[in-house]
Amino acid sequence: MSPTLSETPAETAAEPVVAPVPAPAAEPPAEPVAEPVAEPVAGLAPDLSLDPALDGGEWVEPAAQDVAEAVVRDARDFGVYARTGGWAFALKVARSVRPGGQPAEGSPKVSAKAFAELAGCSAERVMRYYKAWDTAADDGLVPQFEALVPGEDVELPEADVWLSYYSSRSSATSVRGHAITAAAEAEGIKATKALEVAENPTALRAAILADPGTAEAARDALLDRMKEDTALQTEMARAIARTGELKKAVAQEAKAADRIEFVRQVAEGGQVRTPAGQTLDAPPELRAEAERHLSLIDELDDSEEAGEWAGEAYDTVKSLVAKAVEEDPALRVQERRAKFYNSLQKATKVFEELTLDEVLEEDVVEADMVQRLEALQEAIGACINALRKATDAS
Repeated sequence: MSPTLSETPAETAAEPVVAPVPAPAAEPPAEPVAEPVAEPVAGLAPDLSLDPALDGGEWVEPAAQDVAEAVVRDARDFGVYARTGGWAFALKVARSVRPGGQPAEGSPKVSAKAFAELAGCSAERVMRYYKAWDTAADDGLVPQFEALVPGEDVELPEADVWLSYYSSRSSATSVRGHAITAAAEAEGIKATKALEVAENPTALRAAILADPGTAEAARDALLDRMKEDTALQTEMARAIARTGELKKAVAQEAKAADRIEFVRQVAEGGQVRTPAGQTLDAPPELRAEAERHLSLIDELDDSEEAGEWAGEAYDTVKSLVAKAVEEDPALRVQERRAKFYNSLQKATKVFEELTLDEVLEEDVVEADMVQRLEALQEAIGACINALRKATDAS
């Protein structure tokens, strides 16, 4: 009895086309008979692997007796499957299942549900073969359903083309499945593998928890996805902010990244930012020192911590910047002027933010507040007098 659709694995399920086998002779022949060769199925090339003269492996002579009919049939079935793979099963579905909407009257074909019941498998599996044939027919690779007659063979494509049209997973036909399939093709892997992972997130979680390599691959994938998925960015940021250890780690890494960027700006951009916030051209010796530290940081492996190296580079470059400012009289004056303006601007902003109306309305004024403001007033007055004297002297 030929194998049914339900007896083949979901990934490579393919029921071979079986050609009729003549009954064995009633009397055994007087001389040894060569191993029978499978008769070619219509539209299919003969299976040369069954010919001992063409087999690349070591040939073993069969016993000097008739080969059992079941062995001959198996050999023929194997030859068909070796050449066509799943197309052999797809042909059986395509020529026996009527297309949707076609009336049953006047046609020997049956519905996918009825065919599945006869085959002893699910209608979903039958439809996956049906859809694979339909897609191939649209591409002109195989005949359309209407041109097929139950029991008749046609020329079939080669086996290696089958997986381009067939998916053993129903999820592949959904919008999500199409997206996963496209991503898998872009990565150069089989879509069935990606779909299998997507259908079992618990297994994916277990692999990530247990295997550092899988965790690293998952991390890289998430980072790539977050570049375009703003919703995922927000979710990840929220999750990190709510986890104390992760929040602290992110803050440390952000600090190290800022320091590396400071050094990189000096080394590659030739620009340096002074403590007062001025942007100046970096002297040659300062730029060379920044380049040296940056090269050491860039040589670190991904597994090595860059925080300590970043701190050392930042402190070195920053001290050299301060030294360069102090050694240049004009630059030193400019830097101190900018620093004073920054402090004055901050003090002004703080004073302007005092909400006196709320303090007076709620009757929360205390003597200490007045004393502090009076001291501030005296300090401001002294500062003004000093600046006036300096202005008059100049």
